[in-house]
Formats: sequence, structure tokens, C-alpha cells
Amino acid sequence: MNVERLIRIFAGAFILISLALAHLYGQADLSRPSWLWFTVFVGANLFQSGFTRFCPLEMILLKLGVAKK
Repeated sequence: MNVERLIRIFAGAFILISLALAHLYGQADLSRPSWLWFTVFVGANLFQSGFTRFCPLEMILLKLGVAKK
């Protein structure tokens, strides 16, 4: 596993953990539709892309012509 993948995993995990803690302490109500679900989506996507190397944004950017390193 390379550094880029580990960074994605850690970033996603920290986003999801911080949302879970905010929910547990009553600072975020995840039972209602809100913008917090967008944060959940981003965190989960980062986390899974660290393991699977599948990133929808990367695919979109490549199709738009953004050069890959």
C-alpha cells in the first residue's frame, strides 16, 4: 500500500469518525436529511478508494481531459 492510498484511508476514516462522534454527542442529527450526508458520502468515498483504488471524481476528471501524473 502506498502513501497516497493510506492518506485517503486516514482522511476518510477521520471524517467518518468525527461525524459519528458529533452524532453521539448530539451535535449532529444524522437521522434527518441534511448537508451532513454529503460529508458522509465524501468520507466513505475516500475510505473505500484507499482500498479499492476506485474514485469517481478521478474518472470524471480524466474524461474531462485533466492529465494524470
